[in-house]
Amino acid sequence: MSVNGYRDYFKVLGVERGADADTIKRSFRKLARQYHPDVNPGDKEAEARFKEISEANEVLSDPDKRRRYEQFGQYWNQMGSAGGGGAGADVDFGRYGNFDDFVNDLLGRFGGAPGGFGAGGFPGGFTGPGAGGRGAPINLDAEASINLPLGEAFRGCERTLAVNEERVQVRIPAGVKDGSRLRLKGKGNLQPGTGRRGDLYLTLKLQSHPVWRLDGDQLRAELPLSLDELALGGEVRVATPDGEATVQVPPGMSLGRSLRLKGKGWPLKEGRGDLLLTPILKLPDTLSDQERQLLEQLRQARSADPRQGWIAAARL
Repeated sequence: MSVNGYRDYFKVLGVERGADADTIKRSFRKLARQYHPDVNPGDKEAEARFKEISEANEVLSDPDKRRRYEQFGQYWNQMGSAGGGGAGADVDFGRYGNFDDFVNDLLGRFGGAPGGFGAGGFPGGFTGPGAGGRGAPINLDAEASINLPLGEAFRGCERTLAVNEERVQVRIPAGVKDGSRLRLKGKGNLQPGTGRRGDLYLTLKLQSHPVWRLDGDQLRAELPLSLDELALGGEVRVATPDGEATVQVPPGMSLGRSLRLKGKGWPLKEGRGDLLLTPILKLPDTLSDQERQLLEQLRQARSADPRQGWIAAARL
């Protein structure tokens, strides 16, 4: 794999040059398990291969090192480094209790996610930034996002997450909003050998709904009304998050106004917000003969010009 001192780390790990972090991590785990000295006792060739793939993973799993490697090739380590410790350093295998401890420690040191975070256990992936250098403080906190249907955000719900091969129950309270964050104490990344564990922060993302839209503390929706309902007013049936209700539409309802149903909207810390229904004119796709005749009569009988004053005011 070495030509004039240059190792093709992508070939070492058996991945394409454009491989993402998860692909590199999976390939490293597979090869490390195959060539680990504990699996091949006394096999110097396997030990050398193991050190080679560890070196390749150290460089390709670190965004800064990978960038310099792809830019400068065999001279990447001479072009400045943001982290400590060069690639290819000797590894003391005796300090690890088992293979998984070694891999988790190595991935944690090089900016990966110990314990399999982000390797498919949960969509979107968990991240926990690590600090370079052995013995340096490590931020073990992890982050993830959850996509919530609007109904589950309105009512509250429970979700089961796979976190570091552990199933964690999360209670999401009613009335969360887009961008809300939940903290799960002690459910973040685990530092091998110390038992230290960070927190897991969940960012909630509310999915769009075909009818309802959350605007601050107010829940909004468009209310389709017919021409006669807008003009004459009257009682109409509407939908609310709690079921159907009846509201009074005033005669001559303007399309710019909204009907407000107090205390029927989004759950808040104290009670419920308001529900706002904004009328829109909903004309039928086709008109019956009677409807067409009545509209013709309305046109003939109309007493006001709806564009009176508008044309003159629109002149530039």
